[in-house]
Amino acid sequence: MTPAPEHLLQKAEQWLEYADEDLRLAEHTLTMEHRCPYRLAAYHAQQCAEKNLKAYLVVRNIDFPFTHNLSLLLELCGETAAWGTSLEDAEELSRFAIMTRYPGEDREVTREQALRAVLLASRVAAGVRDALAHEGIPP
Repeated sequence: MTPAPEHLLQKAEQWLEYADEDLRLAEHTLTMEHRCPYRLAAYHAQQCAEKNLKAYLVVRNIDFPFTHNLSLLLELCGETAAWGTSLEDAEELSRFAIMTRYPGEDREVTREQALRAVLLASRVAAGVRDALAHEGIPP
């Protein structure tokens, strides 16, 4: 496999930086003892997964639509990566992209759901980081 051009690696590193920030924010949110906004932890977990997948697609130079649909992004990743199928359960995070951001669209997110969202996002991040390590992007 030919290494990705430097400009794609740099762009992917930006996506990964934003993804890391989303994950850190989701994890920190869960430490709140009073009135924890679990919906926001779940939202940032979804964003972490989405941005990690998009970072991989950038490195592989695969065009992707501006979407929050993790199923679609995993499908696109799967065109060049066998690991995409091992992360299919992360598709459940897609619902947190919209339902947690807009009044009238929101539904309660429980602590358990938020914890699972962060766990899934962490798995996506680890899987993508592992794959990108072979492209020259340090974990």
